[in-house]
Amino acid sequence: MGRASVVGRLFFFLVLVFFFLVAVKLFGNSVETFGSESIKSLFDGLKNPFAGLAVGILATALIQSSSATTSIIVAMVGSGQLDFATAIPMVMGANVGTTITCLVIAFGHVGDKITFGRAFAGGTVHDNFNILTVCILFPVEILTRHINGTGFLEGSALYLTGFLTGGTAAASASSTTLGSLNPINATVAPVAAAIQEFFFRLPILEGNWKAIPSAIFALILLIISLIWITKNMKVLIAGKAEVWIQKILSERGYLGLLIGFTLTMIVQSSSITTSLLVPMYAAGIITPFQAFPILVGANIGTTTTGLLASTVSDSSLGITIALVHTLFNVVGTLIFYPLPFMRKIPVAISEFFASKVIQHRIWALVYVVMVFFVIPITGIFIWKDPPKEGLNAPQAEMQNVEEGGELGVRSEG
Repeated sequence: MGRASVVGRLFFFLVLVFFFLVAVKLFGNSVETFGSESIKSLFDGLKNPFAGLAVGILATALIQSSSATTSIIVAMVGSGQLDFATAIPMVMGANVGTTITCLVIAFGHVGDKITFGRAFAGGTVHDNFNILTVCILFPVEILTRHINGTGFLEGSALYLTGFLTGGTAAASASSTTLGSLNPINATVAPVAAAIQEFFFRLPILEGNWKAIPSAIFALILLIISLIWITKNMKVLIAGKAEVWIQKILSERGYLGLLIGFTLTMIVQSSSITTSLLVPMYAAGIITPFQAFPILVGANIGTTTTGLLASTVSDSSLGITIALVHTLFNVVGTLIFYPLPFMRKIPVAISEFFASKVIQHRIWALVYVVMVFFVIPITGIFIWKDPPKEGLNAPQAEMQNVEEGGELGVRSEG
């Protein structure tokens, strides 16, 4: 391949990635517009930690944004409508729910069962890592809360918040964004907003239903861009380049972790980082095991946006929620990444599901529906309490600042 051809394909690749990011942004905006008020109603009447976990998964799977889910959680905790300890399982659930984006993108390759199997295997690694981390840390949180009165993540986050803020607490949560500092978001967001505005002006549907056409257009654009990204990458990253990438990811895993962390900090979305890997899985350029450090790094990287935003907002409550998210991902990384045999566990589970999907592609749909919708909805139905009028009893305790400078955000457990 000549130099001019390589430059041309690189430019074409960047154009395709731009439209891919526009499609992801547009789809997320459309879904959030359609269901934001309904999502907020899910958080009413929560006391049971299992219900909180289920709501976190379902809400984030519906709006495909863990940041949006966390913002709602912070606002409700700050207003006293949601117990802080209950919010922690919801943050864990949000970490699981956000991984559905990769699987949605993997369905763009459903036409070829082998390609789809590779994309599905890569997409589910992110799911399995977060699900396994929840399976470990959720019981630990419940057990330590029962023994000590404060859960492991809860106590650690409160301690770190007191250390970072000098022992002062804000009475309410405030939300800020670093989007203005993100050149990628600053480029993509206006285009997505313009497309959404175009569809909103069409006299087809009324109210929030106007978001449906833009969501459909986003999915079409997503699939088309993915198909061409995969085709282009097969030609662009062939021969020595492919071997070079595979060698870096297999022999220098910590570099992959750093890449995932840094890229996610730049684009401020783990979904974008992990989704960009799906065409590489589909093309057979990298394997799920080689990409695992990037996924782990992206998981940690996505927590920095909320952490930095909450620090700038000077909200102790926002910092505490952000620290819970960070601690969850850091501890999960320490459990599954340092030892090679532990890394193989989520990958092996993903490859098992992929083998079933290659035989019968319907199993992919069954997996997504069960993990992200049926199980959480069932959990909510079983464990969620009916909403109560007014503010609950722990409100004063959550917003109280004890004398001596200690953070007064505590729960009854």
